[in-house]
Amino acid sequence: MGINSERDIEANMQIGPTDQGMVRIFIEADGVEIPMDFEPEEAEEIADEIRAAAQAAAALTK
Repeated sequence: MGINSERDIEANMQIGPTDQGMVRIFIEADGVEIPMDFEPEEAEEIADEIRAAAQAAAALTK
């Protein structure tokens, strides 16, 4: 299984701050819950990576 392997799985994702000053990405799929907490600086790095991936994907469709 790699990043280019398609799967037919439905999942819900929520992103928000915690009361402890962390950024939580919470994923739920098929009864499995995955909470991932990040320091704000780490969350900024993840956001940058998502933006870069979105730009690269958009360039492939042009």
